[in-house]
Amino acid sequence: MGLLKNLTGHLKKKMDNCKGQNIGKASLPACFGNLAKVFPMTESGLRKTPDECMYSCIHKTACLKKAMAGAGGKNVQEEIIKRGEQAGMIGFFERWSRKKRLSKRKN
Repeated sequence: MGLLKNLTGHLKKKMDNCKGQNIGKASLPACFGNLAKVFPMTESGLRKTPDECMYSCIHKTACLKKAMAGAGGKNVQEEIIKRGEQAGMIGFFERWSRKKRLSKRKN
């Protein structure tokens, strides 16, 4: 019983970290789906999810999916293709195929 009580308290603390606006039945943080907040570019030129999102937000998976589904997510995919090409990890046809797939994707 004590373990369940501790787990409930831990989850409540995580929910308190993600307070925000009400959308539908679930309470979502104001930063939900904001690519610049949940997957920002670092000084090294790579993107990284901040620790406060990664470890203390229960909405992180849905939030990142929503952020990547938008127009900003298309830009991130283009960055990945460009880095892969520069590193020699993908060839001409793979790059062309990925870029064509992205161009057909809805914004």
